[in-house]
Amino acid sequence: MNWAEGIQNAINYIENNITGELNNNAIAAQACCSSYYFQKIFSLLCDMTLGEYIRNRRLALAGSELISTDIKVIDLAMKYGYSTPESFTRAFTLFHGVSPSEARKNASSLRSFSRLTVELSLKGGKTMNYRIIEKPAFTVIEKAEVHRLDENDVVSSTVPDVWAKAGADGTIAQLVGMASDREFIYGICYGNGKETYDEDTFEYSIAAICAEDTVAPEGFRISHIPARTWLAVECQGTCPETVQQQWREMCASFFPSSGYTPTYEMDIEVYPSGDPSAPDYKFEIWVPVVKN
Repeated sequence: MNWAEGIQNAINYIENNITGELNNNAIAAQACCSSYYFQKIFSLLCDMTLGEYIRNRRLALAGSELISTDIKVIDLAMKYGYSTPESFTRAFTLFHGVSPSEARKNASSLRSFSRLTVELSLKGGKTMNYRIIEKPAFTVIEKAEVHRLDENDVVSSTVPDVWAKAGADGTIAQLVGMASDREFIYGICYGNGKETYDEDTFEYSIAAICAEDTVAPEGFRISHIPARTWLAVECQGTCPETVQQQWREMCASFFPSSGYTPTYEMDIEVYPSGDPSAPDYKFEIWVPVVKN
């Protein structure tokens, strides 16, 4: 399955189950992807969160059904996933600008919201410097935390705080002291976590490459990164803004046309020494990939 097919399969699944219970893990599975990565990619490509898309589609369909049938508002609310008529009316009014009762009187005021369709288009003007590299397995020592997507399904809003805390409490200095390669420090994001977490979480660690026999002190752990083919993307700019910009470029331009697909296991930010807040700071993002 290529990149575009996976995303379209997930959208089709949403549309086919729009009046049922939609689970983020089940949606992501249609794209052979983890929930975390699907939500991240969806928001980057569509400029809206997965939750916003589902909510807007349901309310648009509810509006069409309201004016074309004699269905009761309470039944319409239950059909589109609202527990009470009051909560449905609030959401309906916020989306359409009129209440359900007003909409029945003046159907022309309703708002539409079309289903998404994946279409590939050629766009110029931007370049992305990258390499495809083969790396043998390596070992890292890391300090990891589980993060929850916020109420807007934003996937990275807490990561800058992790780095600020790690610099202030000596974590980064400890990692460098245990590293076999002290030139770089790494930020590793694991899909829905190395362990089993629920669909709205992801795990992020600050790490350093270490010897295989390194013993992790309390609060740290040893992880073994398997041999993989990696897309290594060159980045220049302030963090975390540049990270998000490069992910958007990867999702919108590289993956649809390159013949490569992410494995969705993890991604690694590779930071050399320097000032990450400087506009000329250079670093890399590594994404494990497979050839389509």
